[in-house]
Amino acid sequence: MALLKFGSKNDAPVEVNPEVEAFLQGYSIEVMPRTAEKVEDFRTLLPNGTRVYIAHIEGTPIEDMVATAKRIRGEGYDVMPHFPARIIKDEATLADWIARYQGEADVDQALLLAGGVAKPHGDYHSSMQLLDTGLFDKAGFKRLHTAGHPEVNTDIDPDGGRKNVNEALSWKQEFSKRTDAQMALATQFCFDSKPVIEWADDLKAQGIDITVHIGIAGPAKLQTMIKFAIACGVGPSLKVLQKRAKDVTKLLLPFEPTQIITELAAHKAANPDFNIEQVHFFPLGGIKTNATWAINNGGESATPAAQA
Repeated sequence: MALLKFGSKNDAPVEVNPEVEAFLQGYSIEVMPRTAEKVEDFRTLLPNGTRVYIAHIEGTPIEDMVATAKRIRGEGYDVMPHFPARIIKDEATLADWIARYQGEADVDQALLLAGGVAKPHGDYHSSMQLLDTGLFDKAGFKRLHTAGHPEVNTDIDPDGGRKNVNEALSWKQEFSKRTDAQMALATQFCFDSKPVIEWADDLKAQGIDITVHIGIAGPAKLQTMIKFAIACGVGPSLKVLQKRAKDVTKLLLPFEPTQIITELAAHKAANPDFNIEQVHFFPLGGIKTNATWAINNGGESATPAAQA
């Protein structure tokens, strides 16, 4: 294992697990306009080539989204804004958003998802409807990602099964054959590697060969992590957090993704054809906190652009 010095002058060298270093290569991270404002320069935190997703929360003006995309793109990073179907009124609005991102911020990547709104604002309720417009292909977008769900999602399958999710995956698989864009499934975050591995393997068994970018929650206080996990509908792997919460001595300590990433990295190293391609971080405890964890554990894969 390599030794890497990081952080302040008082920090001791740490051992970098080479499997984790390889697994973190090309990781992506998610921001919002308001959280991005707190970062003076992303180049001090993120490696060259990092893909930065910009989450579009209901009520956020498109002007703020585009301005954030333009700023981060200007610092040299690939930008992937969210297109939540249920907050997009109609095809004219969708076309306008695409044109703004492309014309003002040089964006050619998008994450398409249903969105967390119960009642659609207009014509769309699913990412498949957005894809089916053909507007992203017409605009020449190079990457189109959609949501993946390693654990059962009762918003999609109220009965706790996977029928609707699997039908959607089959549709996306067929769409991937007729688009020039690269596709991937960017998943909800999980805390247990076992169901993730089983789900990823099951995708291949179904004939789904769209690569997976696995969602990982960045370091955060345990209470914060549990709150977000419940709000986002995280399933069985929530037990990992609940088990830790029983130990009151750990309740106020940050929960870090070290275990799940180490286990997934080891599985990837032992099974090179494993279809999880990259890690996608949800920085629940803050962008700087997440980036610092990656720097401390990712070796050269996580060296910030300003230090490269």
